[in-house]
Amino acid sequence: METMSGWAIPPPCRHVKPEGELRRERVAAVARLVAQGFLRSKRLADAMRKVPREKFMPSGYMDYAYEELPFPLPGNGVNQTISCPHSYPLFYEALELEEGDKFLEVGTGSGYGAALAREVVGENGLVVTIELNPMTYEFARENLLRMGYGDVVAISADGAEGYPDAAPYDKICVTAACPTVPGPLITQLADPGRLAAPIGPPNSAQKLVLLRKKRGRVTSCVIDEVLYVSLLGKHGWKLPQRDPVGTMP
Repeated sequence: METMSGWAIPPPCRHVKPEGELRRERVAAVARLVAQGFLRSKRLADAMRKVPREKFMPSGYMDYAYEELPFPLPGNGVNQTISCPHSYPLFYEALELEEGDKFLEVGTGSGYGAALAREVVGENGLVVTIELNPMTYEFARENLLRMGYGDVVAISADGAEGYPDAAPYDKICVTAACPTVPGPLITQLADPGRLAAPIGPPNSAQKLVLLRKKRGRVTSCVIDEVLYVSLLGKHGWKLPQRDPVGTMP
C-alpha cells in the first residue's frame, strides 16, 4: 500500500476484473451511498449507475474503481486525482443539480464528474468544465470523447477565471481548495444560483462551502469538512504543493 497524506492507496495492478463484476460493484456502491445519505436524487443515482468510473481512471487503478478512495491521475508531476465516489453526490446534492441546468466545473480531473453532470442536466442543459493542468486536461478530454460525452465543453485554461462566453451558470462546482471563492466565479453565477467550493489551505482540512446567490444577495454556509488538492492559478495558491487527495471519509 502507498500512503498519500493519510490515504492508503493500493498499488497499481493489471486490470483483470470483467465488465460484469465492475457493473455489480457500481450498483452496490450507489446503494451504499444512498444508505449513507450522500445520494438522494434519482437523476444523480441513475447517472452514477450508468457512468463507469473505471473508464475515467488510469488502467492500473481500474479494478479499484468502487472503493471509497481517491486515485492519482496524470498531471505533469503535480498532484491530480479522481475523488472518492461519495464526493460527487456531496457536491451535486448540495448544489441541487438538476435537469436543464447550465453547469460550470472548475477542475476537470478525470472527466468523470463532468460525465455525471451531463447525465443529470440532460439534453436541455449544458456542462462546461475547465482544467489548468495540460496533461490532466488531455487525459480527461480523451475519456469524455471515448465515452460519448463530446458535447461537454472542455476548456484548457485557468478555471478560477471561469468561462464568460457561456455565463451565467445556474450551478458552479470548484474541485480544488481555494483561499477564497474566486471573484470571477461569483460574477458568472446566475441569480438565483449555487456554487460549491472547498475553502482552506493546502495539506489541511478544508471547509466545503455552499454559496447561494438570490435577488442580488450572496450568502454562504459550510456543508462538510473535506480534503482536496490546491487550486492553482491567478486566484489559487501560488506554488504547486504535494497535496492531500480527495475528500475525508
